[in-house]
Amino acid sequence: MKIDEIIAKAIEEDINEGDHTSLAIIDPNANGKAKLIIKEKGILAGVEIAKKTFKHVNKNTKFEILINDGTEVKEGDIAFYVEGKIISILGAERVALNFMQRMSGIATHTNKIVQKLEGLNTKLLDTRKTAPNLRILDKMAVKIGGGENHRFGLFDMIMIKDNHIDFAGGIEQAIRSANEYLKKTKKKLKIEIEVRTVFELIKVMELGGVDRVMFDNFRFTDIKSAMKIMNKKFETEASGNITIKNIRKYASTGVDYISVGSLTNNVKGMDMSLLASE
Repeated sequence: MKIDEIIAKAIEEDINEGDHTSLAIIDPNANGKAKLIIKEKGILAGVEIAKKTFKHVNKNTKFEILINDGTEVKEGDIAFYVEGKIISILGAERVALNFMQRMSGIATHTNKIVQKLEGLNTKLLDTRKTAPNLRILDKMAVKIGGGENHRFGLFDMIMIKDNHIDFAGGIEQAIRSANEYLKKTKKKLKIEIEVRTVFELIKVMELGGVDRVMFDNFRFTDIKSAMKIMNKKFETEASGNITIKNIRKYASTGVDYISVGSLTNNVKGMDMSLLASE
């Protein structure tokens, strides 16, 4: 879903037949100004989305950005001013804040984890554990926070996970089928395979035909052993039970990527408010 479509659907969901509170008490021709106040420390994200949201409700709304996406902010900072028809500002307010609070929360959490990887070559990845229909915004927020995006969906990478392996009849058959499919369809997609044990890893090493190996729910010591076996033959990714407290330890094994679902599926929104301004 495209960003403009997401905004349009969110506005439709909120306003529907009309903002009756504002229509009842606000002069439809009255103009006003408001400011976005930050209430806690973090990484700002979603300013450009907020701008699009206010402009969607009323294209003539003026929007002055004071702090750009990706900037560290603190309590009391003013991120932007918005000026125009008061009814339009009030109509866009909640949707714009919902986008910004979620995106800033994701960016802030991502940035905290990225800092734990400082000095190491391991890159932090998001996952597909995103809010329905908000994936493009969730993944945008991860990038703003300093992380990297994994595949966007089921269509841009072949990622063979445990259920695929079991339903396919084994790891060898899954890899062979994936490569045959790419040859038949002439698609150029990377192949990643999840391994659950060192025994499965050895099978993948013998067969080849993949670009990246994911160590799923491996203990730290098992990943260290697996990395020696790999000897940099394929890209490597670790996932499962990796938190901000232990991620540096896992990254020290030398894995290329660590994917963390909590970047987008356990979000605490950043506190902020839109207030009337002179």
